[in-house]
Amino acid sequence: MTTDIQQARIDLACSLRWSARMGLNEGVDNHFSLALPDDDGVMRGNRFLINPFGCHWSEVTASSMVLCDGDGTVLEGSETVEDTAFFIHSQMHKHVPSAVCIMHTHMPYATALTLLEGGRLEMCEQNALMFDGRIAYDDEYEGLALDEDEGARMASKMGNNAILFLACHGVITTGATVQDTFNDLYYLERAAKVQVLAKSTGQKMRTISERVRSHTRQQASTENARVADRHFKALRRMLEKEEPDFLN
Repeated sequence: MTTDIQQARIDLACSLRWSARMGLNEGVDNHFSLALPDDDGVMRGNRFLINPFGCHWSEVTASSMVLCDGDGTVLEGSETVEDTAFFIHSQMHKHVPSAVCIMHTHMPYATALTLLEGGRLEMCEQNALMFDGRIAYDDEYEGLALDEDEGARMASKMGNNAILFLACHGVITTGATVQDTFNDLYYLERAAKVQVLAKSTGQKMRTISERVRSHTRQQASTENARVADRHFKALRRMLEKEEPDFLN
């Protein structure tokens, strides 16, 4: 096992532990994955690490991550991969090259928006503006993703975006690294939460001009990565002190 793969395992375990702490998990469902390069060093989405089926996110460790290939064969690990996890993540990694890391959750506030007819994350709050122009919406719920066709359909809806809202289902967040993807996951739920809370007052929502939105998109393009790196390092430091067994 190379150091890079070990670090990938640690990062995934850290992100899953923190997601459980933040209430972003649902039972032993939902799944995070990270694609790894093939033996020739080229990233094709043919191999990826993913959390094991049946393990609560609060108990996962670096060594419990399962390494599987695009055919569903477990290459490393003693556990299995849940069926919907495999079909969603394998097809996303295969068809969306930018999706090196994929985090799929049913986190409550973002998922609440997927239940609304025409539900959208509104660009009227600073955290929401992190996702301006980066979200795709799948407005047709087609049932459980229990075959390649449904996974491929979801991938086609993602396009060149980083975030996919799945009608009546949940969200998929993608990125180049675990750090970037987790940061987006965290702030996406925060943005959805304050939108739901603001809407619950029944008052008129503020608007942000296109000029300011454009300016903020430019700012976010450089700031997001810096914030993501520092955010994840802080979370890992805390977890190393409080739950060091995640490193095992």
